[in-house]
Amino acid sequence: MTTQTSPSIYDFSANSIEGQPVSLSTYKDKVLLIVNTASQCGFTPQYQGLQSVHNKYENQGFAVLGFPCNQFGQQEPGSANEIQSFCETRFGVTFPLFEKVDVNGENAHPLFKFLTKAAPGIFGTEGIKWNFTKFLVDRSGQVVKRYPSTTKPEDIEKDIQALL
Repeated sequence: MTTQTSPSIYDFSANSIEGQPVSLSTYKDKVLLIVNTASQCGFTPQYQGLQSVHNKYENQGFAVLGFPCNQFGQQEPGSANEIQSFCETRFGVTFPLFEKVDVNGENAHPLFKFLTKAAPGIFGTEGIKWNFTKFLVDRSGQVVKRYPSTTKPEDIEKDIQALL
């Protein structure tokens, strides 16, 4: 008799910014902060905070995963190469970046459909409201909490520490 496990982020895969398929099971046993990002947004400076928390906790089993998205104000119009270059040169980003995805609607990436269902936003709405919405995931691949764009990465540190 097999035991049925509940769905987790490990059931999904996404293409890296270089276009290579990546199973999210690669990140098994890590605490993750999954973020929809954009290069031309008022919240874009959060890349610096995301990289900072990634650096601070990476050796303890933590990673930030960035998913560029062009669904909000067309603030991520660039190609994969342009996005990667911008993130590396402007903010020194070394955490994993993935190909541009939709996070809402019919064409939303399956990972984001899972994340938004597991951690609805304010008033129970599932849709993501803007760039830099963050999802904190525990070591078993379960969504623990959702944070709005206005929450700075450094303000999530206590929650990250609690899961490490």
